[in-house]
Amino acid sequence: MNATPASILVVDDEPDLRTLYELTLLREGYRVQTASSVQEAREQLKAQRFDAVITDMRLPDGFGMELLQHLREQQRKERCVVMTAYGSAENAVEALRSGAFDYLTKPVDLKQFRSVVASAIQGTGGVPAPRAARSGGNQNKSAASAAADPAGSTPALERMVGESAAIRNVKQRVAKVARGMAPVLIHGESGTGKELVAQALHASSQRADGPLVAVNCGAIPENLLEAEFFGARKGSYTGASQDRDGYFQAARGGTLFLDEIGDLPIAMQSKLLRAIQERSVRPLGSTQEETVDVRIVSATHRDLAADVQSGRFRQDLYYRLNVIEIVIPPLRERREDLPALCTALLARIAQESGMAVPRLTEQALAAIAAHPLTGNVRELENLLHRAVALSDGDELHVDGPALPLDSAGARAVPHQAATTSSAPAVAAGDAHATLQAPSGSHHNPGSSVPLPSDLQAWLDQQERDILIRALREAGFNRTATAARLGISLRQIRYRIARLNIAAPNDQDANDEIG
Repeated sequence: MNATPASILVVDDEPDLRTLYELTLLREGYRVQTASSVQEAREQLKAQRFDAVITDMRLPDGFGMELLQHLREQQRKERCVVMTAYGSAENAVEALRSGAFDYLTKPVDLKQFRSVVASAIQGTGGVPAPRAARSGGNQNKSAASAAADPAGSTPALERMVGESAAIRNVKQRVAKVARGMAPVLIHGESGTGKELVAQALHASSQRADGPLVAVNCGAIPENLLEAEFFGARKGSYTGASQDRDGYFQAARGGTLFLDEIGDLPIAMQSKLLRAIQERSVRPLGSTQEETVDVRIVSATHRDLAADVQSGRFRQDLYYRLNVIEIVIPPLRERREDLPALCTALLARIAQESGMAVPRLTEQALAAIAAHPLTGNVRELENLLHRAVALSDGDELHVDGPALPLDSAGARAVPHQAATTSSAPAVAAGDAHATLQAPSGSHHNPGSSVPLPSDLQAWLDQQERDILIRALREAGFNRTATAARLGISLRQIRYRIARLNIAAPNDQDANDEIG
């Protein structure tokens, strides 16, 4: 309780505003020094250390960005908040990319001003969630710990498995940008682990004691979007029997993760933009706005720049969200991580099931490497779940990728199959190798068949058609069908469940063993 008050340097060339900011901060219990120019600010910084610097963007003898650059060059600990009234979107993005902790748009709302300053000083939410306010001591302790080790191995960071150059770059970028307030846009294909990166950003930040609220923007009915995001008051719509908070209020003092942001309807995009700009939301049915202190992290598998060009995504919102971009590489670009990924995923499967899983062998790794894995880590996890369920014995057995059907309904045999028995198996270390047709081949039986846009869905449909045909011929007797197809009863049960194949009602009991 007797800790020395935080010290703040306020830099603004307008005397009235400078006095207003000073009095506001003094009432909050801070020690305050002021400067009216870049030169005065440099002299103050030379004379003493501060906890935070709040500077106007434009000053008589230069720009506030010069002070920010000075702090970075000197490796000073002061966090810098920039105030701007000129083209706020572009200037804010420039300031955040240059290392500013946050920014304010003039004319500054004093409630928002106090919130941002508190966030910069404490390293946690200036407007904390109720439970955060009751545990401030632990919160500050955790924040100090995060500051001491910004790249610390949090559980979320450790879950980003792999040591390839591509995934190391992602980890380094997460550690570098986690501590600030700058919005982050995570871009990657489906199944690459965008939410995992968001969790690592939050866990490595000084907001780690606050909530992380994840929202799938494509999963909310359009007519409920506003209430879900901003909250609603009792009676504001049919069924609203009591006041309820939205995602912004729930994430107060923490991080709001907007997954699949590209799926957000254009009308909601403008409302989201305003909430981010103003740092306040108005619940449905309310006449009052509520200040919210959240860090925005968003993710998408779409090309948002292309969506901006086509008019499907607002350009101003895109620039707001894409201050810092983290690109997650697809699994095909880091196949050297396959052994580590398989080991980690199998350990998770064992923990979730409470059972020992079969041992991962080089043969199993080779079979996994032969799959295209277009669904990335999510597809790899599904593949391992299926292998564990269907494997007998102590070693994991993984089926290779299914071959396409020929016109007669049989699996096509690749040209090089004749030499398969004498060809060496693919080693685990060759998991990233690509397959090439033999130089002497003159004809590819499948060359006239158009390639599917979704290979896994196409293969599933082929497998489903074959199973339905075999089941019908066997009178939907699963034991007979399994024998006909040369697979076990356990495998036929699994495939029927996975492909959602239902037997006619009068045939449900026609399976004396299954």
